[in-house]
Amino acid sequence: MAPAVGHAIQRFVCSTRPNQMSQAPEVSKPFVVIVGAGFAGIGAAIALKKAGIDFVILEKAPEIGGVWRDNHYPDCGCDVPSALYSYSFAPNPNWSRFFAKQEEIKQYTHETVRRFDLLPHLRLNTELLQARWHSQDKCWRLSTSQGDMQAPFVVMACGPMHVPIIPRIQGLDSFQGVRFHSSQWDHGLELQGLRVAVIGSGASAIQFVPKIQPLVQRLTLFQRTPPWVLPKMDGLISARWQGAFKRLPLLQKALRQVLYLQFELLNSGLNHPFVLRRLERVGLKNIQRGIQDPQLQARVRPDFSIGCKRILLSNTWYRALAKPNVAVFGGIDRIQGKTLVDSQGLSCEVDAIIFATGFEVANPPIAERIVGKSGISLAAQWQGSPKAYLGSMAHDCPNLFLTFGPNLYSFTSAFVTIEAQLRFIISAIQTARKDSLVSIEVHPQRLAQFNQALQSSLQTTVWNSGCSSYFLDKNGRNSTNWPWTTFRMRRQLSCFVPADFVLERAP
Repeated sequence: MAPAVGHAIQRFVCSTRPNQMSQAPEVSKPFVVIVGAGFAGIGAAIALKKAGIDFVILEKAPEIGGVWRDNHYPDCGCDVPSALYSYSFAPNPNWSRFFAKQEEIKQYTHETVRRFDLLPHLRLNTELLQARWHSQDKCWRLSTSQGDMQAPFVVMACGPMHVPIIPRIQGLDSFQGVRFHSSQWDHGLELQGLRVAVIGSGASAIQFVPKIQPLVQRLTLFQRTPPWVLPKMDGLISARWQGAFKRLPLLQKALRQVLYLQFELLNSGLNHPFVLRRLERVGLKNIQRGIQDPQLQARVRPDFSIGCKRILLSNTWYRALAKPNVAVFGGIDRIQGKTLVDSQGLSCEVDAIIFATGFEVANPPIAERIVGKSGISLAAQWQGSPKAYLGSMAHDCPNLFLTFGPNLYSFTSAFVTIEAQLRFIISAIQTARKDSLVSIEVHPQRLAQFNQALQSSLQTTVWNSGCSSYFLDKNGRNSTNWPWTTFRMRRQLSCFVPADFVLERAP
């Protein structure tokens, strides 16, 4: 499409009436606003730049990096191999480990932004306060901490894991020591010799507990449900292999493809009893290798099918729990001053509490700040059970795209999902420019059909097999998992299909 036509559409949408222009300061009007400068937002920016589409990126923090900027607890790292946990179009031959650590992954985000010259498009320290659709002007009006903006298209790349959860615990305010969430790690706190309680045994606890265990006087783990933890096949990547990846990019590409297929086989296998039994045997052997005490083995053995909750990887978790200065309690029940009591009545005194209680996943807080064409927030519409079409477009929200939206989680690399969604988003925006569309909204019937099929398919999966997990929202509905293969996800998101949407053209 000729640039002149695209500019004509942009002049039509997000127009400001003359009497308003004389009263209000000038408002920034990019064609696309991206909210969030984590991997999804950076990827969207690269795709839009390649397509020649004007955009800005809003980031509420003073630095990019998303989840890898926010999480910096001891031994923080990824549980997806580095070769697969990166953009396919921007491979990094310099990964130092098979599973990269936080600092190296954050560095990759900075290198990618510089490589694709995205710095001029970044607006740091700019938090989105509200995005409201204006039907008359056919645009989103955005209130931010740095002023107002308007844009016909918005990409919400806010990420599913950036709002930490602090559980409601009776007597928490009476605690007299130090307390913080793992994503807000207090590096100024000297742990040496302290009595520390860790509440939660999820992905972050698996990593930092073995690191702090040798430092503290006593560590008490409060766990509601013990997770399945498999061995982590980690190791350093030698300079020789790094050199080979630089000289022969196809070698790293082939490794990436092999890893992708392995994850896809595992993802599909989670719904076959034979595969589940094999994986559970590996998990039980991992317990036995790290813990000799039969009573402690029983305490950390999961009572649900592997895969029903997130599968974790560690070679040091169980060895740390078996140390003499570690005790494993049940779920936290109440706090009385410095005394913590678990659900079985066991108690201990501690000097510090570290919450390893995860993030708000099934009910994304950003939905409270999105107000659709009906004037109702997306959170109010969802009522605790998010739903979208292909996890990417929600009802009542024209021209707005969600990355990592409802029901797109799959047991694979986040980059598989990101790149699939970017193809859909770019295809939709390019179609709008080519066909002079000022409004794209998912058809209500198509949205209902898709979610009915999705929920029906989820009923027979391991994720809906009965355990309590963050996959399930507050209404007990699975608003998180993708029940099919990522081959199908990539195929369905490969291009924008106009027949699935209600389209409005410029007059």
